[in-house]
Amino acid sequence: MQLVIISGRSGSGKSIALQALEDLGYYAIDNLPAMLLGSLVDELGSSESPRSSIAVSIDARNLPQALLRFPSLLEEVRGRGIACQVIYLTTDARILIERYSATRRRHPLTRDSEMTLAEAIDSEEQALADIRDLADLVIDTSRLSVHELRRRIGDQVALRDPDQLTLTVESFGFKRGVPLDADLVFDARCLPNPYWDPRLRAFTGRDPEIIAFLEGYPVVEAMLDDILGWLERWLPSYLASHRSYLTVAIGCTGGQHRSVFLAERLAGRMTEHYPHVRLRHRELGIHDTLPHPPEEADPASPGQGT
Repeated sequence: MQLVIISGRSGSGKSIALQALEDLGYYAIDNLPAMLLGSLVDELGSSESPRSSIAVSIDARNLPQALLRFPSLLEEVRGRGIACQVIYLTTDARILIERYSATRRRHPLTRDSEMTLAEAIDSEEQALADIRDLADLVIDTSRLSVHELRRRIGDQVALRDPDQLTLTVESFGFKRGVPLDADLVFDARCLPNPYWDPRLRAFTGRDPEIIAFLEGYPVVEAMLDDILGWLERWLPSYLASHRSYLTVAIGCTGGQHRSVFLAERLAGRMTEHYPHVRLRHRELGIHDTLPHPPEEADPASPGQGT
Protein backbone atom coordinates (compact mmCIF):
# COMPACT_ATOMS: atom_id res chain seq x y z
CA MET A 1 0.00 0.00 0.00
CA GLN A 2 1.13 3.53 -0.82
CA LEU A 3 -0.10 6.40 1.33
CA VAL A 4 0.35 10.08 0.46
CA ILE A 5 -0.48 12.71 3.08
CA ILE A 6 -1.07 16.20 1.69
CA SER A 7 -0.83 19.10 4.10
CA GLY A 8 0.11 22.76 4.10
CA ARG A 9 -1.20 26.29 4.19
CA SER A 10 -4.81 26.94 3.23
CA GLY A 11 -4.85 28.48 -0.23
CA SER A 12 -1.60 26.82 -1.29
CA GLY A 13 -3.23 24.26 -3.60
CA LYS A 14 -3.92 21.23 -1.41
CA SER A 15 -7.24 20.51 -3.13
CA ILE A 16 -5.55 20.66 -6.54
CA ALA A 17 -2.83 18.27 -5.38
CA LEU A 18 -5.39 15.84 -3.98
CA GLN A 19 -7.45 15.98 -7.17
CA ALA A 20 -4.32 15.34 -9.24
CA LEU A 21 -3.62 12.17 -7.27
CA GLU A 22 -7.26 11.09 -7.53
CA ASP A 23 -7.05 11.48 -11.31
CA LEU A 24 -4.01 9.20 -11.22
CA GLY A 25 -5.94 6.42 -9.50
CA TYR A 26 -5.48 7.22 -5.82
CA TYR A 27 -8.36 6.81 -3.39
CA ALA A 28 -8.54 10.41 -2.14
CA ILE A 29 -10.02 11.78 1.09
CA ASP A 30 -10.07 15.49 1.96
CA ASN A 31 -9.84 16.83 5.53
CA LEU A 32 -9.24 13.50 7.22
CA PRO A 33 -9.17 13.73 11.05
CA ALA A 34 -5.60 12.80 11.90
CA MET A 35 -6.74 10.44 14.65
CA LEU A 36 -8.41 8.25 12.02
CA LEU A 37 -5.27 7.73 9.95
CA GLY A 38 -4.45 4.31 11.37
CA SER A 39 -8.07 3.14 11.20
CA LEU A 40 -8.33 4.25 7.57
CA VAL A 41 -5.23 2.27 6.61
CA ASP A 42 -6.56 -0.81 8.40
CA GLU A 43 -9.99 -0.55 6.81
CA LEU A 44 -8.88 0.09 3.23
CA GLY A 45 -6.05 -2.42 3.39
CA SER A 46 -8.16 -5.30 4.65
CA SER A 47 -11.43 -4.72 2.78
CA GLU A 48 -12.71 -7.07 0.08
CA SER A 49 -11.35 -4.61 -2.52
CA PRO A 50 -8.14 -3.35 -0.87
CA ARG A 51 -6.76 0.00 -2.03
CA SER A 52 -3.12 0.04 -3.09
CA SER A 53 -2.81 3.84 -3.37
CA ILE A 54 -4.40 6.25 -0.90
CA ALA A 55 -4.11 10.04 -0.66
CA VAL A 56 -5.46 12.06 2.26
CA SER A 57 -5.43 15.72 3.23
CA ILE A 58 -4.62 16.56 6.87
CA ASP A 59 -4.39 20.24 7.70
CA ALA A 60 -5.29 22.99 10.17
CA ARG A 61 -8.99 22.12 10.00
CA ASN A 62 -8.12 19.27 12.38
CA LEU A 63 -8.48 19.69 16.13
CA PRO A 64 -5.29 21.13 17.69
CA GLN A 65 -4.72 18.04 19.86
CA ALA A 66 -4.90 15.82 16.77
CA LEU A 67 -2.19 17.87 15.04
CA LEU A 68 0.00 17.57 18.13
CA ARG A 69 -0.28 13.77 17.89
CA PHE A 70 0.56 13.67 14.17
CA PRO A 71 4.25 12.68 14.63
CA SER A 72 3.33 9.61 16.69
CA LEU A 73 0.48 8.70 14.34
CA LEU A 74 2.81 8.88 11.35
CA GLU A 75 5.43 6.78 13.12
CA GLU A 76 2.79 4.16 13.91
CA VAL A 77 1.68 3.92 10.27
CA ARG A 78 5.24 3.68 8.98
CA GLY A 79 5.99 1.09 11.63
CA ARG A 80 3.55 -1.22 9.84
CA GLY A 81 5.76 -1.16 6.77
CA ILE A 82 3.46 1.12 4.76
CA ALA A 83 5.19 3.34 2.18
CA CYS A 84 4.11 6.82 3.25
CA GLN A 85 5.00 10.22 1.80
CA VAL A 86 4.20 13.53 3.52
CA ILE A 87 3.85 16.40 1.03
CA TYR A 88 3.67 19.94 2.42
CA LEU A 89 2.48 22.81 0.24
CA THR A 90 3.42 26.35 1.16
CA THR A 91 2.99 29.80 -0.35
CA ASP A 92 4.39 33.21 0.51
CA ALA A 93 2.07 34.92 3.02
CA ARG A 94 1.69 38.02 0.86
CA ILE A 95 0.53 35.92 -2.08
CA LEU A 96 -1.94 34.06 0.16
CA ILE A 97 -3.45 37.36 1.24
CA GLU A 98 -3.79 38.36 -2.42
CA ARG A 99 -5.47 35.05 -3.26
CA TYR A 100 -7.98 35.33 -0.43
CA SER A 101 -8.71 38.93 -1.32
CA ALA A 102 -9.31 38.01 -4.96
CA THR A 103 -11.60 35.05 -4.23
CA ARG A 104 -13.26 36.66 -1.16
CA ARG A 105 -13.15 33.30 0.60
CA ARG A 106 -12.65 33.12 4.36
CA HIS A 107 -9.60 31.47 5.82
CA PRO A 108 -10.62 28.39 7.89
CA LEU A 109 -9.17 29.87 11.09
CA THR A 110 -11.10 33.13 10.78
CA ARG A 111 -14.56 31.55 10.72
CA ASP A 112 -14.98 31.14 14.48
CA SER A 113 -12.52 33.74 15.76
CA GLU A 114 -11.64 37.42 15.66
CA MET A 115 -8.33 36.80 13.87
CA THR A 116 -7.33 38.95 10.95
CA LEU A 117 -6.37 37.13 7.75
CA ALA A 118 -2.66 37.79 8.36
CA GLU A 119 -2.93 36.46 11.93
CA ALA A 120 -4.78 33.34 10.73
CA ILE A 121 -2.09 32.60 8.13
CA ASP A 122 0.63 32.93 10.78
CA SER A 123 -1.30 30.85 13.32
CA GLU A 124 -1.89 28.11 10.76
CA GLU A 125 1.82 27.90 9.94
CA GLN A 126 2.60 27.43 13.63
CA ALA A 127 -0.10 24.78 14.03
CA LEU A 128 1.31 22.79 11.11
CA ALA A 129 4.97 23.15 12.13
CA ASP A 130 5.32 19.49 13.16
CA ILE A 131 3.89 18.27 9.86
CA ARG A 132 6.20 20.53 7.87
CA ASP A 133 9.22 19.32 9.85
CA LEU A 134 8.31 15.72 8.98
CA ALA A 135 7.54 16.41 5.31
CA ASP A 136 9.38 14.36 2.71
CA LEU A 137 8.75 17.06 0.11
CA VAL A 138 7.94 20.76 0.49
CA ILE A 139 6.50 22.45 -2.61
CA ASP A 140 6.44 26.23 -2.87
CA THR A 141 3.37 27.05 -4.97
CA SER A 142 3.83 30.83 -4.87
CA ARG A 143 4.60 31.04 -8.58
CA LEU A 144 3.14 27.76 -9.84
CA SER A 145 0.09 27.64 -12.07
CA VAL A 146 -2.58 25.00 -11.49
CA HIS A 147 -1.21 22.96 -14.40
CA GLU A 148 2.37 23.20 -13.13
CA LEU A 149 1.34 22.04 -9.66
CA ARG A 150 -0.60 19.09 -11.08
CA ARG A 151 2.43 18.13 -13.18
CA ARG A 152 4.77 18.30 -10.20
CA ILE A 153 2.47 16.14 -8.10
CA GLY A 154 2.33 13.60 -10.91
CA ASP A 155 6.06 13.56 -11.61
CA GLN A 156 7.48 13.89 -8.11
CA VAL A 157 4.88 12.08 -6.02
CA ALA A 158 2.83 9.57 -8.01
CA LEU A 159 5.47 8.44 -10.50
CA ARG A 160 8.64 8.57 -8.40
CA ASP A 161 10.71 5.52 -7.51
CA PRO A 162 10.39 5.15 -3.71
CA ASP A 163 13.90 3.70 -3.48
CA GLN A 164 15.62 6.62 -5.23
CA LEU A 165 16.54 10.12 -4.10
CA THR A 166 14.88 12.78 -6.27
CA LEU A 167 17.35 15.66 -6.60
CA THR A 168 16.07 19.03 -7.83
CA VAL A 169 18.44 21.83 -8.86
CA GLU A 170 16.78 25.25 -8.94
CA SER A 171 17.96 28.71 -9.98
CA PHE A 172 16.42 31.83 -8.48
CA GLY A 173 16.89 35.55 -7.92
CA PHE A 174 17.54 36.82 -4.40
CA LYS A 175 15.60 40.01 -5.13
CA ARG A 176 12.42 37.89 -5.24
CA GLY A 177 13.26 35.86 -2.15
CA VAL A 178 14.80 32.47 -1.42
CA PRO A 179 12.59 29.53 -2.55
CA LEU A 180 10.52 28.30 0.38
CA ASP A 181 11.15 24.67 -0.56
CA ALA A 182 14.96 24.89 -0.81
CA ASP A 183 16.96 22.49 1.35
CA LEU A 184 20.40 23.82 0.39
CA VAL A 185 21.12 27.36 -0.87
CA PHE A 186 24.25 28.57 -2.66
CA ASP A 187 24.92 32.25 -3.41
CA ALA A 188 26.43 33.11 -6.81
CA ARG A 189 26.21 36.92 -6.43
CA CYS A 190 29.97 37.18 -5.95
CA LEU A 191 30.61 36.00 -9.53
CA PRO A 192 31.10 38.33 -12.53
CA ASN A 193 27.72 39.64 -13.65
CA PRO A 194 26.89 39.74 -17.39
CA TYR A 195 23.93 42.02 -16.61
CA TRP A 196 26.28 45.01 -16.63
CA ASP A 197 27.14 44.44 -20.28
CA PRO A 198 24.20 45.95 -22.24
CA ARG A 199 24.87 43.53 -25.10
CA LEU A 200 24.27 40.54 -22.80
CA ARG A 201 21.48 41.78 -20.56
CA ALA A 202 18.59 40.31 -22.56
CA PHE A 203 20.05 36.79 -22.66
CA THR A 204 19.80 34.06 -20.00
CA GLY A 205 22.24 31.54 -18.61
CA ARG A 206 20.97 29.01 -21.16
CA ASP A 207 22.11 31.15 -24.11
CA PRO A 208 25.55 30.73 -25.74
CA GLU A 209 26.37 34.42 -25.22
CA ILE A 210 26.11 34.10 -21.44
CA ILE A 211 27.78 30.70 -21.45
CA ALA A 212 30.77 32.19 -23.26
CA PHE A 213 30.93 35.13 -20.85
CA LEU A 214 30.88 33.01 -17.69
CA GLU A 215 33.20 30.34 -19.04
CA GLY A 216 35.74 33.11 -19.51
CA TYR A 217 36.17 33.42 -15.73
CA PRO A 218 37.98 30.61 -13.86
CA VAL A 219 36.24 31.63 -10.62
CA VAL A 220 32.91 30.47 -12.06
CA GLU A 221 34.22 26.97 -12.73
CA ALA A 222 35.84 26.99 -9.28
CA MET A 223 32.50 27.69 -7.60
CA LEU A 224 30.81 24.96 -9.64
CA ASP A 225 33.53 22.48 -8.63
CA ASP A 226 33.16 23.45 -4.96
CA ILE A 227 29.37 22.99 -5.00
CA LEU A 228 29.70 19.69 -6.84
CA GLY A 229 32.37 18.52 -4.42
CA TRP A 230 30.20 19.39 -1.41
CA LEU A 231 27.24 17.48 -2.85
CA GLU A 232 29.34 14.46 -3.76
CA ARG A 233 30.69 14.45 -0.20
CA TRP A 234 27.34 14.74 1.60
CA LEU A 235 24.65 13.26 -0.67
CA PRO A 236 25.48 9.70 0.49
CA SER A 237 24.65 10.83 4.03
CA TYR A 238 21.27 12.15 2.87
CA LEU A 239 20.65 8.83 1.15
CA ALA A 240 21.64 6.92 4.28
CA SER A 241 19.04 8.89 6.26
CA HIS A 242 16.34 7.66 3.83
CA ARG A 243 15.82 11.13 2.37
CA SER A 244 13.38 10.99 -0.55
CA TYR A 245 13.81 14.51 -1.94
CA LEU A 246 16.49 17.19 -1.91
CA THR A 247 16.28 20.64 -3.49
CA VAL A 248 19.52 22.51 -4.17
CA ALA A 249 18.92 26.19 -4.94
CA ILE A 250 21.48 28.49 -6.55
CA GLY A 251 20.75 32.20 -6.47
CA CYS A 252 22.08 35.36 -8.06
CA THR A 253 20.62 38.86 -8.00
CA GLY A 254 17.95 38.51 -10.68
CA GLY A 255 17.93 34.77 -11.36
CA GLN A 256 18.54 35.20 -15.09
CA HIS A 257 22.23 34.65 -15.78
CA ARG A 258 24.74 33.31 -13.24
CA SER A 259 22.39 31.08 -11.23
CA VAL A 260 20.80 29.67 -14.40
CA PHE A 261 24.21 28.83 -15.87
CA LEU A 262 25.39 27.13 -12.66
CA ALA A 263 22.12 25.22 -12.19
CA GLU A 264 22.32 23.90 -15.76
CA ARG A 265 25.91 22.81 -15.31
CA LEU A 266 25.34 21.29 -11.87
CA ALA A 267 22.26 19.32 -12.94
CA GLY A 268 24.10 18.02 -15.99
CA ARG A 269 27.05 16.86 -13.89
CA MET A 270 24.84 15.27 -11.22
CA THR A 271 22.98 13.12 -13.77
CA GLU A 272 26.22 11.20 -14.25
CA HIS A 273 25.72 9.65 -10.78
CA TYR A 274 22.05 10.24 -9.90
CA PRO A 275 19.44 9.35 -12.54
CA HIS A 276 16.56 11.22 -10.88
CA VAL A 277 17.66 14.83 -11.33
CA ARG A 278 15.15 17.59 -12.07
CA LEU A 279 15.94 21.16 -13.09
CA ARG A 280 13.94 24.33 -12.41
CA HIS A 281 14.54 27.98 -13.28
CA ARG A 282 12.13 29.91 -11.10
CA GLU A 283 12.52 33.36 -12.63
CA LEU A 284 12.41 31.99 -16.18
CA GLY A 285 9.18 30.11 -15.47
CA ILE A 286 10.78 26.77 -16.38
CA HIS A 287 9.77 24.03 -13.98
CA ASP A 288 10.86 20.43 -13.54
CA THR A 289 12.65 19.83 -16.80
CA LEU A 290 15.64 17.69 -17.61
CA PRO A 291 19.07 19.33 -17.70
CA HIS A 292 19.45 21.48 -20.80
CA PRO A 293 22.31 20.35 -23.10
CA PRO A 294 24.92 23.15 -23.25
CA GLU A 295 24.99 25.08 -26.50
CA GLU A 296 28.26 25.85 -28.16
CA ALA A 297 29.10 29.49 -27.76
CA ASP A 298 29.68 31.72 -30.77
CA PRO A 299 33.43 32.41 -30.89
CA ALA A 300 32.65 35.92 -32.07
CA SER A 301 30.45 36.73 -29.09
CA PRO A 302 31.91 38.88 -26.30
CA GLY A 303 33.79 36.92 -23.69
CA GLN A 304 34.18 39.64 -21.05
CA GLY A 305 31.84 42.18 -19.48
CA THR A 306 32.21 45.51 -17.88
